[in-house]
Amino acid sequence: MVELDDFLKLDIRVGEIIKAEEFKKAKKPAYKLWVDFGKNIGVKKSSAQITECYGIEELVGKQILGVINFPPRQIADFMSEVLVLGVYSDQGVVLIQPEKRVEKGEKLG
Repeated sequence: MVELDDFLKLDIRVGEIIKAEEFKKAKKPAYKLWVDFGKNIGVKKSSAQITECYGIEELVGKQILGVINFPPRQIADFMSEVLVLGVYSDQGVVLIQPEKRVEKGEKLG
C-alpha cells in the first residue's frame, strides 16, 4: 500500500503544450511534446502515447498535468523529461487537464 508521504514526493504541475510532433522512432505510436510549466520550471519534453485520442493540431495550447520530478528517460533518440498524466480508457489514453485554465506551473495539491 502507498503511504501519503510517497504520494507527496510527486511534483505534479500544470503545463501547456506549446509544440507537438509525430515521434517516428518510437516503438509504439507516440508524439513528442514540449510542455511549458511556467517561468520557474520552464519547457520540458515528453514522449506521450496519446495518438488514439488526439491529433497533433489539437494538442498545442492544451493544459495538462505532468510529473516533473521523475528522472529523464531516453526513448529512442529523444530525452523525455516529464511524465504527462492520462487515463487509460477504451478509446485510448485521455489526458488529465484542469477543469479551468490556471497559471502554468501551478502544483497539484
